[in-house]
Amino acid sequence: MTTPPVPAAARTVRRDWEALTSGSPSKETFDPAMVDHLPEPARRWLRHAIAPGTPLWRSVVLTMRGEIRLGSWRPFTARQVLSPPRGFIWAATARLFGLPVTGFDRYSSGSGQMNWRLGGLVPVLTASGPDVTRSAAGRLVGEMALVPTAFRGATWSSGVDDDHAVVTWRIDEQQESAAFQVGVDGRLLGVVVQRWGNPDGAPFGRYPFGVAIDGERTWSGVTIGSVLRAGWWWGTDRQAEGEFFRARIEAADFR
Repeated sequence: MTTPPVPAAARTVRRDWEALTSGSPSKETFDPAMVDHLPEPARRWLRHAIAPGTPLWRSVVLTMRGEIRLGSWRPFTARQVLSPPRGFIWAATARLFGLPVTGFDRYSSGSGQMNWRLGGLVPVLTASGPDVTRSAAGRLVGEMALVPTAFRGATWSSGVDDDHAVVTWRIDEQQESAAFQVGVDGRLLGVVVQRWGNPDGAPFGRYPFGVAIDGERTWSGVTIGSVLRAGWWWGTDRQAEGEFFRARIEAADFR
């Protein structure tokens, strides 16, 4: 299995990208009986999301495009490697004042970072440290939804009702959980994380961060959400103002 090329926007974290995309593929394949012991909503989702006989892929490389709110809504293109619980790198290009804004968000090698530059030169946003690391770990646990074949590395528990299950991951020194909402047909409808952050300049703390899933597609025997909306203050009267991300996944290379 070849290593996918590192996006130009992530070239400063090339080693982490290569580490997250490398490794031997799993020799195990999915048997629906593997999820018999999980809460019913989790069983429903995983049996919908993973075709019998599909390898238990450990990571995925995603290609996507969409809009991100940087003052106003602006188009972006992005590639992302995602390998729970080891990490993720989301490398993207948007445009601001007619110039490209390129960079990445990541959780890898036990730390989080944001690094964005205007025209490839002028820093727009650079951040690291414990708060960024903690926030990135919360993002990672929610995005496990895009690698359902990694389900065996998580701890599952019942949610608030028959439509919800809670997934918990140990991510280095942190423990993070996400609530998955599952439809009666097994489709994943949304994910909510009480995620560490400081949205809109609020003091650092845990705030509801959510993703709505408006469409899905299947690649390599795995069905994942392909039309996504995300933001802070999810499920509150501030959800509309907190939404800042809309994307369509165009390709998924499971590994």
